[in-house]
Amino acid sequence: MINKLKSLKAIKIAIGFFSIFNFSDVTGLKAEEILRIGAIPDQNPEHLNRLYKVLSSELSEQLNVQVRYKPVTNYAAAVTAFRTGNLDLVWFGALTGVQARLQSKRSKVIAQRDIDEKFHSIFIANKKSSIQKINNINELKILKDKRFTFGSESSTSGRLMPQYFLNKADVQLKDFKGARPGFSGSHDATLMLVQSGSYEAGALSEEVWKRNLERGRVDPSKVYVIWKTPSYHNYHWLAQGNLDKKFRKGFTKELTNVFLRFNQKSKKQKQILELFSAKKFIISKKENYNKIEKVGRKIGKIK
Repeated sequence: MINKLKSLKAIKIAIGFFSIFNFSDVTGLKAEEILRIGAIPDQNPEHLNRLYKVLSSELSEQLNVQVRYKPVTNYAAAVTAFRTGNLDLVWFGALTGVQARLQSKRSKVIAQRDIDEKFHSIFIANKKSSIQKINNINELKILKDKRFTFGSESSTSGRLMPQYFLNKADVQLKDFKGARPGFSGSHDATLMLVQSGSYEAGALSEEVWKRNLERGRVDPSKVYVIWKTPSYHNYHWLAQGNLDKKFRKGFTKELTNVFLRFNQKSKKQKQILELFSAKKFIISKKENYNKIEKVGRKIGKIK
């Protein structure tokens, strides 16, 4: 009897150990049956975790597959995870999306938010810097010799397009104070660094600025917008080219249509759209990012 109890205990321990390290097998799901989604870490982790928890739940329910969100440490890691096939679907900015697509030839741009058709970066300044509002692109010259920070080095709205417009005004990276700009790592960090006075000015996503303004995280007595860029295409969903084979015929189209059907009537979908700062998702295509690819090659971010 004692030996039987010991055997049963040993079996339970073995099953518990197995469930930790082979969860997909215990649940009856093979690794290839899980839709693994990711996103560039352009905002604070708390916001991203909230967003992708509810999104994973909704996609799983709509597509009848298990969906798992896998956070990454930086923009480059998101591109690498997509290239190696460790992520099936990724929310990329325009630049990282182009980088990933060029490294994964069969991948497909499937959707973007309504706001991504005409996206803007904004330039902000600390009020103690005495930097005046800018009326036209040529006035970006006033940022020469200032302490200036971008977001991530691979951010479209926090680096690529702001640098593009700075270059058009004949402002080079070496023209900033210390002969180089800062790279904060994210839009939220850029805002906080300029607001605190660590940098006199910086560039970030207009969307993130508005969200922080609504939540009371912007102190108008310390920081303000000095210029908004012309519009450009930005964020989008990029899917691996093998999803129909991995799941079922027509799966990529099903996935695309799920995003296109998101609306305000569903409580969960409304929450997702709000967290994405969007009213809806719309169809997108790779040609939308030709300009981004051209700019990326010009500044050396795409080779």
